[in-house]
Amino acid sequence: MPTGGHRQLPASRTRTQITLGRILPFLVMALTVAADLLTPERERFDRLLVAAPALGAVTWGVRGTCVIGALAMAVRGALGVARGEPLVPDLLANEAVLATVTAAAVWASRVRLRYERDLREVTAVAEVVQRVVLRPLSPRLGPLRLHLLYVAAAAKARIGGDFYEAVRVPGGVRLMLGDVQGKGLGAVETASVILGSFRAAVDDADGLPALAARLERGLDRYSAWDPDSDAAERFATVVLVEIPDDAHVARLLSCGHPAPLLQRGSEVRAVDFADPSLPLSLAGLAEERHRVEEIPFGPGDRLLLFTDGVSETRDRAGVFYPLEERLRGWVREPGERLPALLHTDLVAYGAGGLDDDVAAILVERPEERPDRR
Repeated sequence: MPTGGHRQLPASRTRTQITLGRILPFLVMALTVAADLLTPERERFDRLLVAAPALGAVTWGVRGTCVIGALAMAVRGALGVARGEPLVPDLLANEAVLATVTAAAVWASRVRLRYERDLREVTAVAEVVQRVVLRPLSPRLGPLRLHLLYVAAAAKARIGGDFYEAVRVPGGVRLMLGDVQGKGLGAVETASVILGSFRAAVDDADGLPALAARLERGLDRYSAWDPDSDAAERFATVVLVEIPDDAHVARLLSCGHPAPLLQRGSEVRAVDFADPSLPLSLAGLAEERHRVEEIPFGPGDRLLLFTDGVSETRDRAGVFYPLEERLRGWVREPGERLPALLHTDLVAYGAGGLDDDVAAILVERPEERPDRR
């Protein structure tokens, strides 16, 4: 499953907050009664009872809010009788105010419950869309281990404009990581088109240049089919990787995407693309050409693919995130820990948190174990 995402409160902390929210209306009533009885008669605290049903609407249902309101009215009436208030107009007027606040709180509770039900339904749909568009990344493909970090920038979103895929093909593994220009539903739509083209072509494309050309044609066909679509006006950067089973190399092709980082032992360096291609949907601006870079990728090596949401995170001074420097400090960390370390460090580094989609895949070729005979 994708990791990261908008950080949610731990379940235990959320349950504690809900419990405190349910207790709070009764605590307000108890403190109001204590303050009213223990202070001089001229000091009036019973007016604070109107807060009880209002607070009840935040965590209690319709019936619970009604009970809290009725209890607050009973407490207010008892305090009024103990104080010797006349029934008309003081006692009835105060009870009428409490009844009005209780009615409003009941209505608010009902609206909240309806909103929460709708939100649960939308969240369920979003989770289905995520499984269709961004399928869970297998932790192991052939000899490789894969570790994913994925965080959508949009509040409450499960998917964004960053996308990824990794597929076991005959003779090796092929991966893709990309980033659609812009945000919102149009970016998600474009990402889904590119992912569909990749999945359709990844098995039979004769090399990475042919695969990149298929992605370009798929996006062009979609734009021609629906020229008014928001996706028709967007471009995407992509890095494609092919790691064969029979050679300790990795082949990479960049369509305007940030260069991945290669770790060999304690050395970390960016992959040098001598002639990167233009981003998808912009290839028509120049003669189409796709050049593949082949680099050594042996046992113990690691390759970090990432989007610009990682490399272009800025601190308060506007300085870009030093990803290469950070990775050098993590060379001895287990691969499975890298996504969480990177996410935590990005959130701490960024001024005001993350404001762009973030995706990163760490590809590991484990050390080969000697045969035991």
